[in-house]
Amino acid sequence: MTTTIDGTRIARHIRARVTERVAQAAQSGRVPGLATILVGDDPASAVYVAAKRRAIREAGMHDIHRRLPQHATRSEVAAVIDKLAADPAVSGILLQLPLPPQLDAGPLIDRIPVTKDVDGLTTASVGRLSRDERGLRPCTPSGVIELLDAEGIELKGTCVAVVGWGELVGRPLTQLLLRRGATVTVAHEFTADLTAVTRPADVVVVATGVRGLIGHEHIKPGATVIDVGIHRTPDGLTGDVRAAELDGVAGRITPVPGGVGPMTIAMLLVNTLRAAEWADEHDSVPA
Repeated sequence: MTTTIDGTRIARHIRARVTERVAQAAQSGRVPGLATILVGDDPASAVYVAAKRRAIREAGMHDIHRRLPQHATRSEVAAVIDKLAADPAVSGILLQLPLPPQLDAGPLIDRIPVTKDVDGLTTASVGRLSRDERGLRPCTPSGVIELLDAEGIELKGTCVAVVGWGELVGRPLTQLLLRRGATVTVAHEFTADLTAVTRPADVVVVATGVRGLIGHEHIKPGATVIDVGIHRTPDGLTGDVRAAELDGVAGRITPVPGGVGPMTIAMLLVNTLRAAEWADEHDSVPA
């Protein structure tokens, strides 16, 4: 019998703890604030940003939003980031991706101070993760770790297959898993035999953006499967995993929706709170 991992429930508990800590901070007049920046008219991005802003308000944090037009220039976006970076009321800054085609995301992301990088995507944040120094970690990989912890899955000595080597999920997740003592194998678009990588694994995390890539032939009986993918189809949302095939095969599996997605927003709240708490320590850079 396959158990469904309820990411919505786990995220709800995390958000409740964050809300409690925010309320405690508010008693001292220190309320965290998240600044979201949305450039352009991408409908999906607008939906994602709206969900993040709603979660921030529900947690009792300040919601600071900046909207720029589709044809905004690099200097215009940079000016907004720099102003927010200098604002002590802003604990964290989130530049929603993807950006319009005339904008190069990398240099703009790197304008965000490492202390306010709640997405964990700046070069400085990536370096801190690589060196295992204190810093803000990417939300989705952190959410995956929280899911595994909530399920009581011991990572030390566990064989984990990460399918996908993207900078948003696969790469940082691999580092987080290694730090926890897991033995990690990574598969990507050039992997010759995907089944040979995934089949021996105790935990398989799939983050490829390829709908239905993973099926029963890739998973050993009893393994835990974490599906990070999300795709809109005429029949609703689905993931990178052919979930119906794994019923009775996988020991645990995350649903789509209701698995990793809610955890991503929960960890965004955690990062915003952490950024505010570190700022209260008067550290110029997390140490």
